Amino acid sequence: MSRSSKKGPYIDQNILKKVANKQGSTPVKTYARSSQIAPDFIGTNFEVYNGKKFINVYVTEEMVGHRFGEFAPTRTFKGHGRVVKRVIEKT
Repeated sequence: MSRSSKKGPYIDQNILKKVANKQGSTPVKTYARSSQIAPDFIGTNFEVYNGKKFINVYVTEEMVGHRFGEFAPTRTFKGHGRVVKRVIEKT
């Protein structure tokens, strides 16, 4: 279910403060995966926490309106398992 349109988008206030006070090219670290990406964030590097480590995310125009968590996956896919051929020995 999406957020009510009368409330507006959820953007974490700490991220807004960090982006406004940003100095240099150091990335902005955040744990707020549920925060939406605002147009003010375009061209900014973020480090989004995925539960284990911080994932580098560079914000582009296409990302506006999406959530930070979409670009920092929490699970790594390692495959569906290997198919092992059985060798039948005849005696």
